[in-house]
Formats: sequence, structure tokens, C-alpha cells
Amino acid sequence: MDHRPSNAQSIACSEIIPRSIFGFNLTFLWTFLVLTLSGLTVEAQVSREYQLKSVFLFNFAQFTDWPESAFTDDKSPIIIGVLGTDPFGRAFEDTVKDENVRGRPLVVEHYRRGDEIKTCHILFISQSETRRMDEIVRSLKGKPILTVADADGPSTMAVIIRFAVENNKVHFRVNQETAAAANLTLSSRLLRVADATPAGKAP
Repeated sequence: MDHRPSNAQSIACSEIIPRSIFGFNLTFLWTFLVLTLSGLTVEAQVSREYQLKSVFLFNFAQFTDWPESAFTDDKSPIIIGVLGTDPFGRAFEDTVKDENVRGRPLVVEHYRRGDEIKTCHILFISQSETRRMDEIVRSLKGKPILTVADADGPSTMAVIIRFAVENNKVHFRVNQETAAAANLTLSSRLLRVADATPAGKAP
């Protein structure tokens, strides 16, 4: 299957964005998610964009396997951190409220600085932290943390998942080598709707 952006996700055309999206037939999904950001006000574009990114983050939790050592016990929560300026408003908390993944509740934490991160399983790195990306990535090296950057460029190549908005559609790109180095296993269902790129290379 071709993994280029034609299979990536666009902004949902429904007011209610489905929380689990990777189980759908991809042809149907592409047809359903046809509405782009064009034609919306700037404020509405940002709102819709981060509603969808909230759903993506929830799905990333469902389609990632962590080593047992990443959790204290089988009921420990999956902690999703937001580092830097929070662009979600209430969208992220509302998306994961009362949800669980394989029996683990989801907990959202917010960090102003990288040194505040203790236990974390998914780390969303805001655009406000782009200049510090190298420092952040170095500090997390070897830790089983799924890093997700809200930007796609030279400074984010070492991040596992990178969001990009192109042609008014939201895409995400996956660096499988970096995921393997973090001892994380990403489901093939996730990879099928992503743009897979090797470390150090832009698509």
C-alpha cells in the first residue's frame, strides 16, 4: 500500500469527530474526512485542527505497545503530556475523558519545561518548543516515550511522530527507526495511515 499523504487524515466533516479512526476502511475514511480547513475562519481552523489532533493522540495510545517496564503495574495509567503552550483548550481532555486503553486509564499532564517530565508515555511537543527540540529529544533518549511534534521540519526529524498541515489537510509522519530505539512497537494499522520516513530524511 502506498503510504504517501493521500492516505493521511484530513479535517473531519462531522461536528462529532469519531474517537477511533484507524479501524475504518481507508477508502471510506478518506471519503468521510473530505472537508478541509479551507473556507473556515482562522479561529475555526485552529479549533478543528486540534480537535482532530486530539483524536489522533488518543488513537496513538491505542496502537502503541510499551514495554512492561514503562508501567508500575497492569492498572497504571497511560500518561499523555503536553509540553509547552497548550493549543488544545478543552478538546484534548474532552476526547480522553473516561476512556481507557487495554484497561489503563488515560491521564493528561501539562509541562512548562522538559525537566518537569517524570513518568510519561506520550509526549506532545508544542510548536512553542521547536527551538529546544534537540535538547528535549536528547533528554528523552532511550526512554519509552512516544514523542509527537506539532511541527514537521529539520528540527523534528528525531521525533517519532510529526504532525504536518499541507493543502489544508492534517497529516502525520512516523519515524519507525526512532520508535524502535525507544523500545516502542507501533501497530501496522497506524503505519498504514501515516507517512513513514527514515531518520534524518524529510519526505
